[in-house]
Amino acid sequence: MTELIVYAIIFLLLIAHCLLAGKMYRTVHEDMSLSISEKNDWKLKALIFPALFWYQYKGIKK
Repeated sequence: MTELIVYAIIFLLLIAHCLLAGKMYRTVHEDMSLSISEKNDWKLKALIFPALFWYQYKGIKK
């Protein structure tokens, strides 16, 4: 039973990671003020640690 709970938590974390990375990816892709190189840099960061870099991206854009 413990193993099932652990797998469920890992699955939820994976889903949250994918959703947040997708949200950041779309937001960066729609930002016309960034160059292609900057967009690619932010998109790569979104795939690694989306929550951390989402807040950094929002802090820069304000």
